[in-house]
Amino acid sequence: MNLEDFLYQHFGYRSFRPGQKEVIEQLMQGKDVIALLPTGMGKSLCYQLPGYLLNGPVLVISPLLSLMQDQVTQMKQLGEKRVVGLNSFLTMEQKQYALKFLHQYRFIFISPEMLLQKQVSERLKRVPLSLIVVDEAHCISQWGFDFRPDYLRIGELFSHENRPPILALSATATSKVLGDIQTYLKMDDPYQYIHSVDRPNIHLARKVFQQKDEKVEWIIQHVLETEGPGIIYTQSRTKAEDISNRLIQAGLSAASYHAGKESVDRQFIQQQFIEGQVKWIVATNAFGMGVHKDDVRQIIHHSLPSNIANYMQEIGRAGRDGRDALAILLYEEGDENFTKILATDDLPTEHHIALYENDKLQGRNPIDMVQNGEISETAFRVLDYWMNQLSSENVKQLLHKMRIEKIIEVDEMMKIVRTNDCMREVLVRYFGQTLKSRPQNCCECCCIEMKEILEPRKIDEFTTQFDSWKNRIEHILIGNKEK
Repeated sequence: MNLEDFLYQHFGYRSFRPGQKEVIEQLMQGKDVIALLPTGMGKSLCYQLPGYLLNGPVLVISPLLSLMQDQVTQMKQLGEKRVVGLNSFLTMEQKQYALKFLHQYRFIFISPEMLLQKQVSERLKRVPLSLIVVDEAHCISQWGFDFRPDYLRIGELFSHENRPPILALSATATSKVLGDIQTYLKMDDPYQYIHSVDRPNIHLARKVFQQKDEKVEWIIQHVLETEGPGIIYTQSRTKAEDISNRLIQAGLSAASYHAGKESVDRQFIQQQFIEGQVKWIVATNAFGMGVHKDDVRQIIHHSLPSNIANYMQEIGRAGRDGRDALAILLYEEGDENFTKILATDDLPTEHHIALYENDKLQGRNPIDMVQNGEISETAFRVLDYWMNQLSSENVKQLLHKMRIEKIIEVDEMMKIVRTNDCMREVLVRYFGQTLKSRPQNCCECCCIEMKEILEPRKIDEFTTQFDSWKNRIEHILIGNKEK
């Protein structure tokens, strides 16, 4: 039986999408693999099909709880019962049960932080894994150094002889990120499948504003006139709330999403968006990874993204059904300065290094810095990791280098704003690739016609109900005044 037969037997598909077969063939031969496949190209099948062909559980290391839960739920809905997500949603009893019978699961999803818990890592050493998958592997480079250093430790757990092959999956990665993935996962001469990062059905628009708050007014008017669903990205929780409230006041179906909301609320909003009950999400970059919604028609960036990789990840959430979609980048003079501040805000400083060293000298636990409000939890994780890896002088040099790199990344993003050349070509070139062809209505610099891409907005049930409630309230208020 060939791979196509197994594909049809387990998933009902007659043929593979580009890259899937090549990746699976290498894994079946025991090779490590790095696969860059755009969002919507079926990355999960690259480990799900081997999970049915190889002898032993597949371990999937996933960066976000919501992403993990979504993947586990999807597999259960498709009839796979031998799947578990080891995360903080489990009660102690559920976790103990899962660990006891871990060898009986076919797919084990886990976060890097849970993976490194001693009880879990010791148990996994006794499980005959057939494959190790690192999903969204760009996070090793993008988050590991300056956000979640536990990513850098993943490879340490699987550096022993006779380990199973490692599959690193991502949608976008530069040559530097590819090098970080290979190095920190301790991969052995991995086979690389690099698909073009270009998504021809996503058309690239750009608008420059002179006046403050013009962007918000433009967004309201644009969303009133064009069809969604869509995601509006902003870097401020306050701005996310403000824009979503303005959209709701205008009679639109919208909700805000950011890390300041309770986990249950975020999951509820995400589900409403997926099911079409909410048309527009106004979000920080906390939203999007692992959200499987094929018909997103628009991505609007109210704020300048901190780097091109984030920008590509976010606009890649549109048009997964293959139909035309629009990504609109909004810019106001000086946006880059605010973005640079935000991009470097969570990095520890030399002052934090001095406090850390002093606490150690005085016999205190440096984590008290977080409880005393002297450092954020994110910055402390970074500081604590590197202070246990390097001398304080080397940590200072490393943090200075990180800061400079983040500022350079914002400057790279500004090339998309400033260029008079094809925006698509600039994006693709950033990832070390060459653009082979340009679609019609390619981008702002290639004379885009947004009206040819977007449908005019239809009056939906939400709007009808909203207008009805509004008229009723106005009628009551007028009646009260007359009395």
